[in-house]
Amino acid sequence: MRWHVACGIFSSAVMNFIAYRDHKLMQRVNRWRPPRWVRLWALGATRAGDGWLWYAVGALILAFGGRDRFRATACAALAAASGVLLFQGVKRASGRRRPQCFQPHCWATLLPPDRFSFPSGHTITAFAVTVPMMHFYHDLTAPLLFFAISIAASRILLGMHFLSDVLAGAGIGIAIAYIWVHLLTN
Repeated sequence: MRWHVACGIFSSAVMNFIAYRDHKLMQRVNRWRPPRWVRLWALGATRAGDGWLWYAVGALILAFGGRDRFRATACAALAAASGVLLFQGVKRASGRRRPQCFQPHCWATLLPPDRFSFPSGHTITAFAVTVPMMHFYHDLTAPLLFFAISIAASRILLGMHFLSDVLAGAGIGIAIAYIWVHLLTN
């Protein structure tokens, strides 16, 4: 068997494995009726991830961030912008439909920002901003990670994304952030 055929079979098997587990989790999440506080937390987190939270973080860092404030906000802004450009292209290329196309969600009725699911743009942006800020401001690590993880989890809980969309988004956001931190601090 040729190498490219074997790689194709392997990658197809891996994608089927991931899709099967994504759909099983989606079915469980979409049928779950969480307590009110979980619903409010998920809605609040996803709305915070729409962008206003990161603008507020950037403004606060610029106002009170000391000598590293310009490098920190530049790294975060460039990472977020790079992430947005990347996820827009990857979403169109992948064409993966959102979970709500397969099964209706029992309690969340949000309209998605676009048609495609892979990768999670909210998650990319959350980690693209969080990582540079953590690099420059270690004391902010816990709250920043709380917000980034909350945003990522909310996308699954609200039926906007599959688990693999969010995991890929986190990985992409972290990678882009580290690239910008490396470029602007060395």
